[in-house]
Amino acid sequence: MSVRVRFAPSPTGVLHIGSVRTALFNWLFARHNGGKFLLRIEDTDKMRSTDENTKLIFEILEWLSIDWDEEAVIQSERIAKHKEVAENLVLTGGAYYCYCSPEELAVKKEAALKSGKSYKYDGTCRNGDRIAEGVNPVIRLKSEITGTTTVRDLVQGDVTVENSQLDDLVLLRSDGTPTYMLSVVVDDHDMGVTHVIRGDDHLTNTFRQVQIYRACGWSEPQFGHIPLIYGPDGAKLSKRHGAVSAVDYRELGYLPETISNYLLRLGWSHGDDEIISQSQAIEWFDLASVGKSPARFDMKKLQNLNAHYIKQRDNESIFEYMQLFFRREVDDAQREMIMQGMQAIKERAKTVVDLADAAMVYVRAPIEYDDACNTYATKMHIDLLEEVIGMIKDIPEPIGEDEVCNAVKELATKNNVKLVEIAQSIRGALCGKLVSPSVFQIISIIGKKETEKRINSFIHEKRTNS
Repeated sequence: MSVRVRFAPSPTGVLHIGSVRTALFNWLFARHNGGKFLLRIEDTDKMRSTDENTKLIFEILEWLSIDWDEEAVIQSERIAKHKEVAENLVLTGGAYYCYCSPEELAVKKEAALKSGKSYKYDGTCRNGDRIAEGVNPVIRLKSEITGTTTVRDLVQGDVTVENSQLDDLVLLRSDGTPTYMLSVVVDDHDMGVTHVIRGDDHLTNTFRQVQIYRACGWSEPQFGHIPLIYGPDGAKLSKRHGAVSAVDYRELGYLPETISNYLLRLGWSHGDDEIISQSQAIEWFDLASVGKSPARFDMKKLQNLNAHYIKQRDNESIFEYMQLFFRREVDDAQREMIMQGMQAIKERAKTVVDLADAAMVYVRAPIEYDDACNTYATKMHIDLLEEVIGMIKDIPEPIGEDEVCNAVKELATKNNVKLVEIAQSIRGALCGKLVSPSVFQIISIIGKKETEKRINSFIHEKRTNS
């Protein structure tokens, strides 16, 4: 049997990072088994679905190199087929028209709750002997009411529910629109889906959907329900834990290979391997290695993994990515300086935003200085900086990193001060902050003229405000 899996996001909101993991697991399962990965946009909730969210679904999947094999299915374009299936089920005895009004059902639900029981539809219209004139009925599934339904889950193992716990769910609303339960089953069947891999919050839906498959006389796909992603506190991952959408992580400067690798390891493992390439993931992935317990999202691990992939990226490709985060346009000369200093700034960066911020030292003299710079802006430090300007003038062009370093060391010895006193003063003047790559490397890259200009600006700023 050829494997066919699907990812079916709803564009009622931005794509959740947990949904991205679901897409990734489906994609890897398909690629590992030489099957097809299909995409379906579940946009039947027209009040909340947006074109922008649909566009972002495509963008994020493409960003992560999760490609789909056939034209994406738009669920709202298939409503006529969903309705046809529901009406045919009435004709074959698998479903029935229900004329119970919302008011009636509300009274029954309230009574059940008052008696301490969980509410389910009592089957008033199940036998088809009740018709209410002038009422648009819903169509309900005639569920099995005896026996059990077992789902042989590829992740959770066999899970069984008593059919008496299931009710006759609505398939078609009174306005003629299909419900989620019906649409999903019809679309999965028509798309030839063989395996449904999704979050374990859908497990209760699966029992009801299996009943629809059986009523239609269709073969059921195999199911695999993966545990949800939790926050560090053990609660379901939500906005209170920070960023939860895939778009957020892209905008925070995380690389696509980082997100893919990290999400892969949330709930799935291959021995002690932590750094896993896409080709390795395709080769190794199977549902048997998916755990049954929720995985916890750890931002520190994500940052460390991103730092690894930043170092692995070649300078040309990482620069292209950095351009999304530059605060101003970078010309060719500035780009060349950034490329010269790239290895050094990559060593410290956790995100591409960090890279872009650090690269600004090669783009312009800072306008504002961190308060920490004041520690190295006393009269003594200002006097030392003036000596640095004179020292720099005596070094021939092109100025070398080692030459600058040796000259500054000599200056420190001459003035009987620690090297760090001068180096930090220079760093503050050149960068506007006290954390940066080697100041000697920065000077060698930006050159004598720009170095002098920045140090003079710093001296003027501090003397004016002292």
